[in-house]
Amino acid sequence: MKSSVMKNPIKYASLILASIVVLLPLTVVLFAAFKTHAEYNSTGPLTPPRNWFNADNFATAWTEGRMLLGFWNTTVILAISLTGTILVGTLAAYAVSRFEFPLKRLVLGLFLVAALVPGVTTQVATYQIVKSMGLVNTPGSAIVLFLGTDIISIYIFIQFMQSIPPSLDQAAMIDGATRFTVYRRIILPLMKPAIATVAIIKGIAIYNEFYIPFLYLRSPDLSVISTALFRFKGPYGAQWETIAACTMIVILPTIVFFLLLQRFIYNGITAGATK
Repeated sequence: MKSSVMKNPIKYASLILASIVVLLPLTVVLFAAFKTHAEYNSTGPLTPPRNWFNADNFATAWTEGRMLLGFWNTTVILAISLTGTILVGTLAAYAVSRFEFPLKRLVLGLFLVAALVPGVTTQVATYQIVKSMGLVNTPGSAIVLFLGTDIISIYIFIQFMQSIPPSLDQAAMIDGATRFTVYRRIILPLMKPAIATVAIIKGIAIYNEFYIPFLYLRSPDLSVISTALFRFKGPYGAQWETIAACTMIVILPTIVFFLLLQRFIYNGITAGATK
């Protein structure tokens, strides 16, 4: 081990530096979550809390931040959006990959243009469209936007589908299968690695999204976990120790999810990237 460190000092130094960059903010948040308001204002960010058993901030974050409601709303939006993204993305990729139709290259070009256009430049028009549909202040607004702004997922599915031999489709159709049967019985099972990749990337993005819920879900009953933190920020200051506790509650499911499924996450990302 020592000889390996001596042979590759730059590699190990960069790994140590990257670990510090990742863990330092989490350490600051963890320390702040267990501090009282007076202790937070009188100590430094890297000063450990005096009482590691102080759970008042977590209790305040859970009750006043309505975290249970936030988790429920986030779960509903996440489940519907992921299911819709996978269905729409795989169906679009199947059509583009397997069918020849007029203006096919134009469609692919428009996909690329849509992926390159910064989302912030279309926010005014997007808001007007969502408002005209009567979806503002309903979960449908977030679901529609998460479903309709994911060109990258379609590209991932297209790239993966190109590795599936068309001869499988032809053999199934000779046996009497319809196009939809081929998609459901052959294409979807073979695309599990790509689906896992999209589910991971898209799921994390939806879980962490703040702008869309904050803009379109203004009712307190529609708050998600990302906007629950904003309850403790006011015009005259912020309860940073409570926000830190709220942040730790939000981070915990992600950590548990990663520890339980890290093998599948690595395999899914690797397979989806190389196919």
